Amino acid sequence: MCVNYKPTAKEIVSAMTGADTSYTPDWPDEVWQDYAAPVVRAGEHGEPELIVGTYGMVPKRKMQPGLHLSTMNARAETIGEKRSYSKQWRQAQTCLLPMEWFYEPNYESGKAERWAIGMADGEPFCVAGLWRAWEEAEGGFTFSFTQITINADEHPLMKRFHKPGDERRSLVIIPRAEYGDWLRAGSPEVARAMLANYPADLMRAWPAAKGYGGKQQTAELF
Repeated sequence: MCVNYKPTAKEIVSAMTGADTSYTPDWPDEVWQDYAAPVVRAGEHGEPELIVGTYGMVPKRKMQPGLHLSTMNARAETIGEKRSYSKQWRQAQTCLLPMEWFYEPNYESGKAERWAIGMADGEPFCVAGLWRAWEEAEGGFTFSFTQITINADEHPLMKRFHKPGDERRSLVIIPRAEYGDWLRAGSPEVARAMLANYPADLMRAWPAAKGYGGKQQTAELF
């Protein structure tokens, strides 16, 4: 599944979601596991609020020694059962993850090639995620997030990606008109009803340059 994407710039996040970006730190141009990235959640009064979290629901620094766990993607089918996500799913800690495009492997040439996937009109978009807070020993909180994925075996575009024989999966792209509904879903039932594949004719994919920051990352799901 997706383990790498290009987040949007601060001013674009603000324009897209209405979240204030004035008091948040910067994030890198490309995101891999444990990298910082923009996360938009519902604030105290339901308004869009920007936080900066690290990619992967359980950061490496929070894992027990010797444990190698990838929590960058949460399967919608088991999100309520897996310990890494179940509490936040029950509490409907939904969030939006703003991006320009994400990357997936394409094997149509007979070998893995890195492709980018985005919107047909070139506009940035947001995908569905969950966030969580970590209380730190020195005081205060840090944040992390995961992306939610769904089956895409029949999706005209997303079925082109991943290894032959593997199940096809896709991130959940939230239509811009539904940003507020997703942030304020309030329950797992309402959130689940919004998990759908995005229309293929509104998306595009193209060969991309090789990544620089996480070439050895894998997309194993636990």
